Parts: sequence; structure tokens; C-alpha cells
Amino acid sequence: MGLTDSGWVINLIAGLAIAVGVVGVVVPVLPGLLLSWAGVLLWAALGEGSVAVRWLTFGVATAVVLLGTLIKYLVPGRRLKSAGVPNSALLAGGLLGVIGFFVIPVIGLPLGFVLGIYLVERTRLGPGQAWPSTKRAVAAAGMALLIEFTAALAVAVIWVFGLLWSGWQLP
Repeated sequence: MGLTDSGWVINLIAGLAIAVGVVGVVVPVLPGLLLSWAGVLLWAALGEGSVAVRWLTFGVATAVVLLGTLIKYLVPGRRLKSAGVPNSALLAGGLLGVIGFFVIPVIGLPLGFVLGIYLVERTRLGPGQAWPSTKRAVAAAGMALLIEFTAALAVAVIWVFGLLWSGWQLP
């Protein structure tokens, strides 16, 4: 296999998509987990090596993405509900986070998110209880990010094992 073979190019593009997807989980501008999943799909559809192994790898990666997405919404959502943080606080946090991203690129997103939640909670609970409630909401958002990041890393590892198992070799 030479560098001009299409299999090498497909593997490279799929690997880059998966890597950018993992980074995209942390940098919220990119659809991280979806991009990683799409990289595995590209490889399964067009890659070289065992077809059965490629599609089995894609099936396992899809199951991990679906499970990760489900857990990402269930676990932090349950924590927020038990802490009494309303959806309006999260909506305000998301809105100010998006605005903050454009006002102060990259770091404006988390700053705006925290500020939005704090302002709603301060109005709702008063200054004494606003910060503890904001911390619980930020912890839940961090938990969701960690769950999605773990799922994206798992997809990357599954793809690497599938790539090796499918019989692909370095040029």
C-alpha cells in the first residue's frame, strides 16, 4: 500500500475527524461526538480491510455514542432537578454563554454561562443562595461534558482497535 492509495487517505480523514471530534467536545463550537461518530462511519463505508470488522466497529461505536448521549442528559439533569435549579437558569446561562463567546472568544462561553445562571438564581433565590445553586449547575454541566468526552474517547479507541483488527497495515 502506498501513500497514493485511497485506503490510506480514508483512514487519515476518518482519524482526523475522530480526533477533531474529541477536541470538539471540549471546544463547544464543534459537534464533537457527532463528528467522531461520522469519522467511524466514513471509515466503515469506504475503508480497507475486513468489511465485517469495519461495520462491527461502527455498530459498537454507534452504541457507545447513543449510550453516552443518553447518560449525558439523564445524569446531570437528575442532579439539577434534585438541586432545584430551574430550566430558566440553564437557558439564561446558555444564552449569555453564546453572547459571551462572541464578546470574549473561547473563554466568554463559560463566563457567560456561569453569569447567566448566577443572575437568574440571584433573582430567584437572593444573593445568599445564588452562588451555591450556580455551583451545582456548573458541576452538572461539567459532568455532562465529562460524560461526552469519555464517550468520544471510547469511540476513538474502538476505531483504533477496529482499524488494527480489520487487517489495515501501515504503508
